[in-house]
Amino acid sequence: MDQPPLQSIRNIGIISHIDAGKTTVSERILFYSGETHKMGEVHEGLAVMDWMPQEQERGITITATATSCRWHDCWINLIDTPGHIDFTIEVERALRVLDGAITIFSAVEGVQPQSESVWRQADRYRVPRICFINKLDRVGADYRAVLGQMVKRLNARPLLLQLPVGNEAGFRGVIDLLSLEVLSFDAADQGKTVVVGPIPPDLAEASRTARDELVEAAADFDDTILADYLSGAEVTAERLKGAVRRGTLECRLFPVFLGSALRNKGVQSLLDGVADYLPSPLDLPPIPAHRSTAGERELLVCDPMAPFCALAFKVLADEGRKLTWLRIYSGTLKAGMALFNSSQGCFEKAARLFRMHAHKREQLETARAGDIVAVTGLKAALTGDTLCTPDHHLALEGLTVPEPVVSLAVEPRGTEDKEKLPLALEKLQWEDPTFRVHEDAETGQTILTGMGELHLEVITDRLEREFGVGVKTGRPQVVYRETLTRMVERREVFRREFEGKVQGGEVLLRLIPLARGEGVRVAISLPPDAVLAKELRSTLTDSLTQGCAAGCLTGYPLTDLEVRVLEAPVEPGITTDQGMRAAAQRGMVMAAREGGPILLEPVMTLEIVFPLDCSGKVLGSLQQKRGRVEGLQTHGEIETVRALVPLAEMFGYMTELRSATRGRGTFTMEFARFEPAPADVQRRFGM
Repeated sequence: MDQPPLQSIRNIGIISHIDAGKTTVSERILFYSGETHKMGEVHEGLAVMDWMPQEQERGITITATATSCRWHDCWINLIDTPGHIDFTIEVERALRVLDGAITIFSAVEGVQPQSESVWRQADRYRVPRICFINKLDRVGADYRAVLGQMVKRLNARPLLLQLPVGNEAGFRGVIDLLSLEVLSFDAADQGKTVVVGPIPPDLAEASRTARDELVEAAADFDDTILADYLSGAEVTAERLKGAVRRGTLECRLFPVFLGSALRNKGVQSLLDGVADYLPSPLDLPPIPAHRSTAGERELLVCDPMAPFCALAFKVLADEGRKLTWLRIYSGTLKAGMALFNSSQGCFEKAARLFRMHAHKREQLETARAGDIVAVTGLKAALTGDTLCTPDHHLALEGLTVPEPVVSLAVEPRGTEDKEKLPLALEKLQWEDPTFRVHEDAETGQTILTGMGELHLEVITDRLEREFGVGVKTGRPQVVYRETLTRMVERREVFRREFEGKVQGGEVLLRLIPLARGEGVRVAISLPPDAVLAKELRSTLTDSLTQGCAAGCLTGYPLTDLEVRVLEAPVEPGITTDQGMRAAAQRGMVMAAREGGPILLEPVMTLEIVFPLDCSGKVLGSLQQKRGRVEGLQTHGEIETVRALVPLAEMFGYMTELRSATRGRGTFTMEFARFEPAPADVQRRFGM
């Protein structure tokens, strides 16, 4: 296949709250673009993009899946992402490398907690977005309420490009406010044929008012539109598109489309919006990189003739081998090409290149700037690593990886499982930066740590299905944090003779508590006349970082803390790397114990949706779980509660909620922050 022009490429993702319809929209995009000849349905377990057995059984997306398709003159590289908070890393790494995104909202539920999370993630990477308000055929659909929530909860400026024709069960199509025509979708061929017609007289006034609002918004990005509008001259659809595109690329406007993906209405208009408003790789500003040898900043433009540079944003253990997804920012990659991994400091070889279609592959000989491809042969590459040409070392900014908060103890069932378990867990850690494994020093158990109960449940299920490793599991446990309540200084001196040679080291440390959410900072603030070799500086930084990760009393990591090295005197012939490491680690632990350590527990944002007549039971159970209600909203016979609840109280809550609401209640949960644990928990851990 010939490579498309760079200006016609769209690297986009689909993001939303769970069950807003991401995968259903993806399946329609593949069908209408001709990539598939039969729509796969999520509820039937036949969706192309949900190819994992766990996804098909549960009806949810677990892993971000890439595919490609053509729409008119555009070549679309599409990534369908999960909506469940437990798999948020899939959204994070997709948004890190995408040029644009489609955000989907349910017309019934509106802006939900995970909608806010993915929106903030997209804001962080300044990803231009268009929006699709889905499920307009459902009872209770209210697109205007969703627009209001976008303004209030997302601090966004939505721009309505369509009006619905009919509502709920009577939803028939949309009015295009640019062309002032009705678009309806022929049910006989599953909505493939778009029928264009005139606006019904009863909707003419509303359409004209909505178009005036569209013109006013576009005028903020094109002064000539403003002049024509004020003079009463007609503004063409093409001029409006150009102005709206500028606002979208600046992340100041968010065009909104309407439809019902399950009923095959509105997806073709959404695809037109991808082509009209989302950026090509050429529309993006240059990507900052650093010369890893000199530390100089370099701006990468999307040029196939420039030195090669790409970011590895996803790694998959595929039949025992690594399959690595790359977003290429500059240069050209050929099969068999030698590369340098500047993150790991080693050389790699790109054996074969593929364009992915869910779990199927199309082999390529070359890929270039602007492409998203999968590569085999990269043995050391992990998520967030930079790959570049061996003679031009560059380093790109990596990913923000959220901290896992739930642990699970596992034991192999038999001798054969015990031998296979470490390798299987290593491969799963390749894939998922939010999945951690360690061995409990006291019990000898293997501890898995992840983002939530569902995350760890899927991990253990994959161990058995994909790797043939049977495990027994314990009850999930909360992953706490330690922090300090007061500043403390400590001098630590280490001297020990080992094999006839004295190993020595000395440090003066100051530990300073920080505000919640600040994490850990290690700073070496030595006097101007102090001499400390580069290797010893690195040793100090690594040792203190490891010390924070190990904690001081409970084994849980220290957080919200600055560790400052005030002195690190060097005695020739005495001070060694090992001695300095020992002094730093012991000094860190002993100083932390003097700093009034306390335990922090993870607190979650909870949104519960349930029938109005069950309010008493639901709110009562929240109070028993130390929950703090942040907001209540009533929509007809449905109540929505937003609350903050400690994670320790949430295990098994789904069963409890179903019992309290006769099976009609649902909830979603995401990590909010760490807060001091109650006194009884502090005492239990000896704090």
